[in-house]
Amino acid sequence: MITTIWGTTRKPAAAQQLSERLESDLTLDGTLYIGYPIIGTPDGAFPLDAVLLSPNRGLVAFNLVEGKGIDGFEQAQDETFNKLTAKLFQYPSLTQGRQLGVLLTVITYVPAIANINSYARVGYPLANNGNLLAEVEKIHWDQPHLYDALASVIQAISTIRKGRRRPAVSNSESRGAKVRRLEDSIANLDSRQSEAVIETVDGVQRIRGLAGSGKTIVLALKVAYLHAQHPDWKIAVTFNTRSLKEQFRKLINNFAIEQTSEEPDWGQIDIIHAWGSPAGSSDDGIYYRFCTENGATYFDFGSARDNFGDKDPFGGACKSALAQAVRRAEIYDVILVDEAQDFSPSFLQICHSLLRQPKRLVYAYDELQSLTETSLPSPEEIFGNDSAGRPLVVFGQHRPGQPRQDITLDVCYRNSRPVLATAHALGFGVYREPGGLVQIFDEPSLWKEVGYRIADGDLADGRRVMLERTDRTSPQFLETHSPLEDLIQFSTFASEEEQTDWLVKCIEHNIKVDELLPEDIVVINPDPKKTKRAVAAARAKLFAMGINSNIAGVTNSRDIFFQPNVVTFTGVFRAKGNEAAMVYVINGQDCFSSYLPSELATARSRLFTAITRSKAWVRVSGIGPRMGGLAEEFQRVAAHNFTLDFTYPTAAQREKLKIINRDRSEQEKSALKMQVQTLSELLGSIEAGQTSMGDIPDELRERLQRFLRGE
Repeated sequence: MITTIWGTTRKPAAAQQLSERLESDLTLDGTLYIGYPIIGTPDGAFPLDAVLLSPNRGLVAFNLVEGKGIDGFEQAQDETFNKLTAKLFQYPSLTQGRQLGVLLTVITYVPAIANINSYARVGYPLANNGNLLAEVEKIHWDQPHLYDALASVIQAISTIRKGRRRPAVSNSESRGAKVRRLEDSIANLDSRQSEAVIETVDGVQRIRGLAGSGKTIVLALKVAYLHAQHPDWKIAVTFNTRSLKEQFRKLINNFAIEQTSEEPDWGQIDIIHAWGSPAGSSDDGIYYRFCTENGATYFDFGSARDNFGDKDPFGGACKSALAQAVRRAEIYDVILVDEAQDFSPSFLQICHSLLRQPKRLVYAYDELQSLTETSLPSPEEIFGNDSAGRPLVVFGQHRPGQPRQDITLDVCYRNSRPVLATAHALGFGVYREPGGLVQIFDEPSLWKEVGYRIADGDLADGRRVMLERTDRTSPQFLETHSPLEDLIQFSTFASEEEQTDWLVKCIEHNIKVDELLPEDIVVINPDPKKTKRAVAAARAKLFAMGINSNIAGVTNSRDIFFQPNVVTFTGVFRAKGNEAAMVYVINGQDCFSSYLPSELATARSRLFTAITRSKAWVRVSGIGPRMGGLAEEFQRVAAHNFTLDFTYPTAAQREKLKIINRDRSEQEKSALKMQVQTLSELLGSIEAGQTSMGDIPDELRERLQRFLRGE
């Protein structure tokens, strides 16, 4: 079966017919790219009209002709063949001695000419709708083992591995060797990732997926592709996590060189934070630029919190800017938003406002903003209505031959099945005893959308269900590199000193014996307010051993997360958007329980985020009986073979969880703690005999009794 992925084409009629004809033959296998790839040559970018990538046909390039003008088609085929050959010869994985191991064929496709045979030349295939399939079926490639390497080159993904070459290892079974093999295994884009890279609509496009589904790489590839196709377009890519800035710059630069043989024109590409400030160009931001361009009042974080509260100060600032704007400057041709789940609809409205027609906005986000609800409202809700009451943005049914407006990436290429299932089980409290669920999806269908399937039972209110990851959505190679019990482990210690000594010894062993690089290791403290103090002793001991470390965004630049030969310590918020081979989650006891029931969901969500930073191994440690309770809860996950086996809550039970977990400001949380403390002191006084029920005013005592009876 042929899958077509639609890029930018200046020959839409011929491209449409080519796609329809190839897709009609169900015996063919492969991916047809329209308007892709663009390859770099000494003369600059060389765009291809269409290519078919097939495990049994090799690489078939199509020169498309609209109309009947085919003069010089032989020279055009020679140029395509020679430039593609020169490109492929750059990759040793595609060569065999002095020969190219890949079968390359060039066909000129002219659907408007009926008597195609009268123009035929030996060695220069010509095709129309009548003989296209016959020409393709003549091609036989007998080296399909090279297909993955070929796909990696065509998709430009090989440049990622070039940029992170690892030093040689002495032990082929060390963790360092396993990480190298893991990175090589994630060699190619799957079909949905390719769609997300290449297909761009004239309007709003949404890309959804779990953390680890490749959204950041997809967006970087998309920027490079759009820049190569439209060098005159002004493009912005924006995000919430500051450390993504350097990551985006490296990826876009590498991908652009791959496609055009030169660095991008950075005057046409802005890698820009969402908020921004007046501090200088390095601190520029989409919101700040909107304010300066449109005459709106700018708020920094402190003033936004003072004016709009601490629930969503940035959302309040964006909403205020939209209301104040005296004009609507349009300065970009495309804006791409990563981590859109971290933003309110008002920020996406600001992005939309800054775009020239036809308002090309691409927003990518994690399918789950928290473990309780979907990330963002529908596009109709986000972008609102026009003056006639019609939605400004509507996602209609996908039409064949058109770019997809809504793309879901449901394969997780970061977390193995045991790691991801553990993160969900602990995050939701599936096996929590006593107490049960802490939080849950409001829509049961979300389980399937994020890659689970029903192994047993029924996914319905009040019914028992067993959910499991599939081999497609959690690829096996992510867990078969190591024994299952080595992928994720929990450790309990009696004191902070014991935990620190264990952590330091583990990191030293990882570097000196396991052949991991220091930058392969991240240590996450779930409570960001305590991170600096919590990691100080471990950092000092590592320094004494000659192992350097940073606290991300504190002891190094806010725009950098990883540095060569440096172990990274971080709070959970700065860890978002990043991944590492070995992840240590310390002080896990802070995620087991909480003083207020309403804070437990937050603590569990932090644990979920921390665990899902790992692309290979996770170590969760903590202190005391609460950590022991968390370790026992993990053992119940493992005993169920990393499935989620529970009774799905009813609508009333879900509503109760939502009420407990409802969003509160810091002031509201502080007031609630004081009220609970006062109640606790009163009950303690009654139990101690210091206060009697008769000391409580009659009306208040009666109200309390009615409440306890549930009246």
